[in-house]
Amino acid sequence: MPARTGQQYVDALNQAQNNVWVNGEKVEKVSEHPAFRNIVQSMRHLYDLQYEKSEKMLYTSPSTGDLVGLSFIAPKSKEDLRRRREMIYEWASFSGGMMGRSPDYLNTSVMSFGTAASFFAQDNPMFGENVRNYYEYCRENDLSLTHTLIHPQANRSKNQSNQKDPYLSARIVEKNADGILVRGARLLATLGGVTDEVIVFPSTLNKATGEDDPYALAFAIPNNTPGLKFICREPFDYGKSHWDHPMGSRFDESDAIMVFDDVLVPWDRVFIAGNHDLCNRTYFETNAVMHMTHQVVTKNMAKTEFVLGIVLSIIDAINISQFQHVKEKATEVMLTLEIMKALLHQSEANAKIDQYGNMTPDFAPLNTARNWYPKVYQRLTEIIRILGSSGLMAIPTEADFASLEIGDLMRKYNQGAAIDGYDRVQLYRLAWDVSMSAFGTRQMLYEYYFFGDPVRMASAYYDWYNKEPYKVKIQNFLKRTDA
Repeated sequence: MPARTGQQYVDALNQAQNNVWVNGEKVEKVSEHPAFRNIVQSMRHLYDLQYEKSEKMLYTSPSTGDLVGLSFIAPKSKEDLRRRREMIYEWASFSGGMMGRSPDYLNTSVMSFGTAASFFAQDNPMFGENVRNYYEYCRENDLSLTHTLIHPQANRSKNQSNQKDPYLSARIVEKNADGILVRGARLLATLGGVTDEVIVFPSTLNKATGEDDPYALAFAIPNNTPGLKFICREPFDYGKSHWDHPMGSRFDESDAIMVFDDVLVPWDRVFIAGNHDLCNRTYFETNAVMHMTHQVVTKNMAKTEFVLGIVLSIIDAINISQFQHVKEKATEVMLTLEIMKALLHQSEANAKIDQYGNMTPDFAPLNTARNWYPKVYQRLTEIIRILGSSGLMAIPTEADFASLEIGDLMRKYNQGAAIDGYDRVQLYRLAWDVSMSAFGTRQMLYEYYFFGDPVRMASAYYDWYNKEPYKVKIQNFLKRTDA
């Protein structure tokens, strides 16, 4: 079938009746529940946007001839990478880069796995066929996916097999004629309650050992599979208007603990079953991490543009551009944006065809960006707070401006240099929701740990980096005998 419309996405979500819990209660209809209805509408807009900008966001399926989502494309040229990046940018710009798990993130991952079927076939030829079929199934049905990589925190000094409860983390209970039986929990399924299916995959960073084989899993199942529960955190959509909470009322993706209560995963949905070695190698040897990071850096470019727009709007609103420290802080955001652009475009310029026939971005600039941005984003939001200063605390609500008694006072006493009180407060409420609210602080934490613990990420970067040429350069200099 062709790419879905927003209404088709909503209809499928309602029909699925996923087992979603929030605030201790089971959700009867996700699309209408206060905790989820607005993010469902945002997802709906993403799918509709594909048709509004079809020339940028759709391409012809190689198997059916239908128009399908461009984020699923297996790129064969640098032009394909550029087209995919522009498609990703359209979706990211819709949310100001604040939807970290919009569907394109996992679409690039599924493409990488599906085209690297030979990797999964090393364990069992059936698994290679399964992952190839799943990629095509997702592409042709335009599925929305969540995923879970992380084990429950519990005792971090021990691996999963040595926890007090060996079924704390999701693991294989048994293998039978029908598939594998899975029991335990996984974290942290973002968008879990409002997607079609979940992909359970190994960590991109944490390495497993032979003891962890029962926990070494890769599979995909519908979110309404019997025994599967999504237990969502407290929502940051408080039922406020878009004016009062412009980000939280639209883009709270929700994060869920996934509980597998003896969930049967059919064999045709299994990609890895008890092989820690394959799990450790999955993301890099399929090149999925390169394609996923290409999506993430594009999203972060759009996010930085959004933050820069807020910063510049605050500067204009209260006329502080004449101060050098203000220009310096705005310049920090500008430099971040230009560095992210440069790294992204370098990854495309240096792209090469990989062993699976895909045009794959150069990982060096992408890996640099994914290590750098989680830390620098904390600074970007700090700059918003510094420039907004006390104005980010003095933010009346929309109801205050609508009041017949105090509305005029609000307009008068909240005015800016070249902006009336209503518009200035609306801008500052956006700045607050990006940098100070529950939604905004979750964004900061989310970015900080997007690919994993930054310390481990830095260590992995150090180990991966080709250090020899620079050491040789110094050795050669020390050996010189010129005067």
